[in-house]
Amino acid sequence: MSLKFHPQEVPAEPVADFGAIAPEHLQPAALRARFQASRIWTPDTRLDEQRMHEQAFRPAAVLIPVQETANGPEIVLTRRSAQLRHHAGQISFPGGRYEDSDADLIATALRETREETGIPEHEVEVLGTLPLYRTGTGYEVTPVVGLLHSGAIWAGDASEVTEIFTVPLPFLMDDAHHFLHRYALAQEQIRHFYSMPYHDYFIWGATAGMLRNLYHFLRA
Repeated sequence: MSLKFHPQEVPAEPVADFGAIAPEHLQPAALRARFQASRIWTPDTRLDEQRMHEQAFRPAAVLIPVQETANGPEIVLTRRSAQLRHHAGQISFPGGRYEDSDADLIATALRETREETGIPEHEVEVLGTLPLYRTGTGYEVTPVVGLLHSGAIWAGDASEVTEIFTVPLPFLMDDAHHFLHRYALAQEQIRHFYSMPYHDYFIWGATAGMLRNLYHFLRA
């Protein structure tokens, strides 16, 4: 995105079509059971976003970390450093591109999570993956969903993230908090992105898109 692009200023419309996912379906046992079940569902992909690159996409992975707390399950998110080349200052999941030393893309997500947040691989219980998500910067991302063990301690790498915070999972899994933005590029191309504003955090783009897919997956 251009440095002059301000996603908060793009007109938005609510997309509250299906309602909130019941709290009992967001508990760790229910999440485990859902990933073990085989159900037909349709990912919410914006095709204009997913086909922007004719060249081969580069493989990458992120971890969608779910942490059980006294107040219920929460999603762990990071704010990227302003010095990073891509998506500087944006809110994202821990993750990054696949390296040849990674056994697979799940290993990529776990390694990047350790490097960015200090949470070691053994503190994450991997539940499964969501469909590939292609980004405007040319990455094909595998979202890995995992439960954090109670002993997980965060220690963010300041060169990559400036903040680690949590958002209640029930808030994110209620489509009353999902918004769709549309804007025009050159040659009358229309682009779309989702957002899920939470207090002072503007969650948007690929992060919101993957959370939207998690919502559809869990409600199926």
